[in-house]
Amino acid sequence: MLPALFVSHGAPTLPFDDVPARDFLRDLGRGLGKPRAILVASAHWDTPAPMVNAVAVNSTIHDFRGFPRSLYDLRYAAPGNAPLAADVSSRLAAAGLPVRTDGARGLDHGAWVPLSLMYPKAEIPVVQLSVQGRAGAAHHIALGRALAGLRQDNVLVLGSGGFVHNLGRLEPPGSPEPDWAREFSAWMHDRLMARDEAALAGYRRLAPHAVLAQPSEEHFMPLFFAYGAGGDKIERLHASHTFGSLRMDAYAFG
Repeated sequence: MLPALFVSHGAPTLPFDDVPARDFLRDLGRGLGKPRAILVASAHWDTPAPMVNAVAVNSTIHDFRGFPRSLYDLRYAAPGNAPLAADVSSRLAAAGLPVRTDGARGLDHGAWVPLSLMYPKAEIPVVQLSVQGRAGAAHHIALGRALAGLRQDNVLVLGSGGFVHNLGRLEPPGSPEPDWAREFSAWMHDRLMARDEAALAGYRRLAPHAVLAQPSEEHFMPLFFAYGAGGDKIERLHASHTFGSLRMDAYAFG
């Protein structure tokens, strides 16, 4: 059975950037093999209540500005999967979580940037799920738990966000990691490995520098979604940083 995964997608230019996280994601897809389908919860689709997309073919949403033209030329036209979208909706509804379907939305860069590195042929069906950035960690753990059974059907459950994500504190490439980002990441790693769910759910008040590391929470919620969807075995797959504080950590919940 596939693990649930959390990956940090970093800057939209990650496919072009010569950084360790790019090479990690390329190797990750090869190591996992080919799932039947992928369900991805991305930080860049933030809605008041859960939404799932159901399309024949996913469009590529370039939801950013001011980057090189070559980035806007990238396309990731993975097929959708309407039966999987319906299954996701049914499981969430059964868990008492309201859900709606979007029949037009494609994949934002939080989804297609890591997937283009993991599975560059864009041949695996992809369904995207929204996050609720103001609903908190416990909500997203429950969201993941409601969908954990998909892993038994060879569906890769993937959360895509950022382990530390403060765009106002970015530094030039090659800058050292600041102490506050390192201390926050170390605390989160320790609590994850201990499966300290109460501390994880309360990270906002317990973790050092939590508000500095995650000024808004949408980029952290995919981590808790993957945690909820996974099993008892937790493994940190990757740890690095770019632009000083932008942490690119990845975890498997098997």
